[in-house]
Amino acid sequence: MDTHAKIYVAGHAGLVGSALVCKLQESGYDNLVLRTRQQLDLTDPSAVTHFFATERPEYVFLAAARVGGILANATFPVEFLSENLRIELNVIQEAFRTNVRRLLFLGSSCVYPKLAPQPIQETHLLSGPLEFTNRAYAVAKIAGIELCWAYNREHGSRFMAVMPSNLYGKNDNYDLQSSHVVPALIRKFDDAKISGSQTVQVWGSGAPLREFLLSDDAADACVFLMNLDSGTFSLLLDSDERPPIVNVGGGEEISIRALSELIAEVVGFRGEMIFDSHLPDGTPRKLLDSHVLKQLGWAPKVSLREGLVTAYQDFCRKKREAEKPDLTSASLTN
Repeated sequence: MDTHAKIYVAGHAGLVGSALVCKLQESGYDNLVLRTRQQLDLTDPSAVTHFFATERPEYVFLAAARVGGILANATFPVEFLSENLRIELNVIQEAFRTNVRRLLFLGSSCVYPKLAPQPIQETHLLSGPLEFTNRAYAVAKIAGIELCWAYNREHGSRFMAVMPSNLYGKNDNYDLQSSHVVPALIRKFDDAKISGSQTVQVWGSGAPLREFLLSDDAADACVFLMNLDSGTFSLLLDSDERPPIVNVGGGEEISIRALSELIAEVVGFRGEMIFDSHLPDGTPRKLLDSHVLKQLGWAPKVSLREGLVTAYQDFCRKKREAEKPDLTSASLTN
């Protein structure tokens, strides 16, 4: 990508989208197109059509999505399925219509079967039943992958999908009703530390194994892939047997119990963790095989402990900002 190329980052305010914007700006890209959800509703076909016809970006990072943890997925399956389907269809369709040179679609490791062989390869897609607790979200993401693949086969588009491992980092969602495991645990342990509580409940048995990736590393991988030479990029796309997806992970896994202990240490919580096995565990193990990306020359730069320190610092910053008094409102009242 030329540093002056017009690049649209869909979902730029989210976890990965904001990391993408930072990475692109740090790398010298100076023609980014950004729209908030209020400025552009990606579920609205006419709005998306008008946007692409007017702006005509050359490259698209599709990081916009409705996302959430186990509780949110289980509570709102209709919203997770329908909203993500609409976003993907609208953006990918208009990217084709306006001749976008390359599109990168951000998927999720939950697209793979619940009991997929470990580590999970890209070819394991659609090889078995999905984890039920996030089935609706996974089906939507699989549809996005299939749409990219279909456009590539039928029209020669250059649309790629990446499957990152469990993501966390700056600008994460810390709402306990909708957050993923890392931000939820950060919030719980910090709340307990501040309140003086000696116990924290953790969902599930603590036994499941997960692989985690800092959003900054995920963004670095995405920009790396979008900058591959045309021959290498095409090799990853032009197959009737292998979907146009690349796994993005670090190759290391940790149990939820060990993760909880590590987060408690970073936060400074010294009480007791109570694992509630009556609450769902989700997929028992989920480790990505990222050898394709590794062979291309990319690897994550930040360890889990370092990343968790960064994430907790971001949480504390956001909490301080939320606690600041609204001086504008106060002056108006007085």
